[in-house]
Amino acid sequence: MIVFYLQYRFCLCHQKYYSPIIQSLFDRHLYRPSTDTMALFKMDIPQRAQHFLECGIEECERNCEFYCNLCHQRLCKQCSEEHLKSPENKNHEVVLYQQRKRQLPVEKCKIHPTKDVDMLCEECQVPVCSKCATQSKHRGHIFTDLETIYAEKYAVFQKEIFKIHEYFLPTSQDLQKEIKRDAVEIKHIMDNIRTSMKTEGETLKSLVDTVISENMKQLDQIEHSLLEDLNTQDKTLDDYITYLNNLVKELHRCLSSTETQKLMSEKKPKIRSIPETTKPVTPGFTAGQYSKSDVSKLLGKIQVPNTKAEKREIKPIDSVYNTAMKPTHKQTKEDRNKSDKKQTLSLSASVTRVREFNVPGVNDVFHVSLDQSDRLWISDYDGNLVQTDLQGNVIQKIKTSGRMEGYHTVTQGRDLIFTNKYKKVINRITQDNKITEFIKTGDWTPLSIHSSHINGDLLVGMKKIGEAKVTRYNKTGKELQNIQRDNKGQELYIAPHYITENINGDICTSDHGRAVVVVNKSGQHRFSYTGQKSGFCPFGICTDVLGHILVCDHYSDTVHLLDQDGQFLSLLLTHQQAVYGPRSVCVDDEDNLYVGQDETNTLTVYKYLQ
Repeated sequence: MIVFYLQYRFCLCHQKYYSPIIQSLFDRHLYRPSTDTMALFKMDIPQRAQHFLECGIEECERNCEFYCNLCHQRLCKQCSEEHLKSPENKNHEVVLYQQRKRQLPVEKCKIHPTKDVDMLCEECQVPVCSKCATQSKHRGHIFTDLETIYAEKYAVFQKEIFKIHEYFLPTSQDLQKEIKRDAVEIKHIMDNIRTSMKTEGETLKSLVDTVISENMKQLDQIEHSLLEDLNTQDKTLDDYITYLNNLVKELHRCLSSTETQKLMSEKKPKIRSIPETTKPVTPGFTAGQYSKSDVSKLLGKIQVPNTKAEKREIKPIDSVYNTAMKPTHKQTKEDRNKSDKKQTLSLSASVTRVREFNVPGVNDVFHVSLDQSDRLWISDYDGNLVQTDLQGNVIQKIKTSGRMEGYHTVTQGRDLIFTNKYKKVINRITQDNKITEFIKTGDWTPLSIHSSHINGDLLVGMKKIGEAKVTRYNKTGKELQNIQRDNKGQELYIAPHYITENINGDICTSDHGRAVVVVNKSGQHRFSYTGQKSGFCPFGICTDVLGHILVCDHYSDTVHLLDQDGQFLSLLLTHQQAVYGPRSVCVDDEDNLYVGQDETNTLTVYKYLQ
């Protein structure tokens, strides 16, 4: 029972993906929890992942940052220090809240309703309370702390979910894409064969027509020659017949003469012999000797392969983990530095304005992209895109089609990538300032873009009439992934006009006028944040080294701070910090927060981590 209980509890944290599995166990009567346990299940499901996470000490209203694993107490930084100072708590384990051990759910013993089930009898393999442990049927048995088993099971299930998202899902999706590519390739190959067969047929037809035409021409020549000879013979005979007729007339004239002496004196006429004529020799025709097989040989035939289909290669899970866990020396150093930072950094009690500077060439600041430690790309509502240093000196300026979108980003190789929503292309500017069309998006209008600092992929928010999506491309511009709907088939986005990526690979999108939509890197919907009051209108969005999500709210003129699970932590910037119309946010490698506003070209820098 405890296995299914822990499985269900764990799946509640990821209920979007796993609750159907557990529900199937319920439906098949493999496990039926008690009414009290079901009540605990329901208590664990948060209605909205947006509440303020406070310190658990009474009358303390500071942000929760730490957690005591022994007494399961939420603590702020100050209270955690006080907690450990107490002699009775000297052996307590206080960790960051995200690294806490999950508390064992409270379940009352059915035999002893006043006691909690908190132990596992190793021999009987049943959960029991402390009073059950004293009964004779458990005498001499070994008992284990149920909370330890629960924590272990929780960690195991977390690992399995990690493997599913990091290996099984991506590998399966890659195989599915390969199958689809093969289907397209098969269609292409078959079309080529059809074209070749038609070409062969047309070639043979052309040769047949040529041979017939030549034969006809030869026949016409023979016919003309024979007829010409016959016409010559006919004319010769015509002339001879005329000669004979004239001769007959002459002889009749002699016979009709009354002068006998004259008749007697006429010599016997010598008749010319009949001209010789020849009979025409006509040509013959020998029919060709061929069969269907002869034609098939001429046209070629389809070669059916007799080899067995090869199995698709599936990368072993170990190789994926080994590759993922073997970063370069530079990455290792950077990751170590970031990890060290995460251990030491925390939210400050207050936000401090460090400095501000004006950016010539723009009218307002709607989006900021980090180029390197001392350079930024900044755009306004009118499509002006300028590169500037940290003193506001303009290095170069470009005119674009962008307006109130996060339409530009800088890659790991320091190339500027920006969208052209009218031509529906994504442009690249290399270090030598050469502009090229990098990606064509077809019918989709590209709005926002972000270059991943994890693997260099490009995340692009796009829309067309009635639809919107986020597409992932690799460094070479090859389409890898499309994210459009949740697991219920519902549209995730309306107008993804700002986009970024969190440290855990989550894709965080500011969906214009509606919500912050967050999916994991496999495209599974994690949560949507719709603000603390009605009228939430998100604009610029970014994340920091601790996984916080920072987003500008147009309606309330504030910057909201969320944790990476979507829980609202605070309004980081408000009118109290003289913030009016925030449109863009960006955190640099030194944890400085850059904030751009509407109707001013001033960029303000803050410190909110310590």
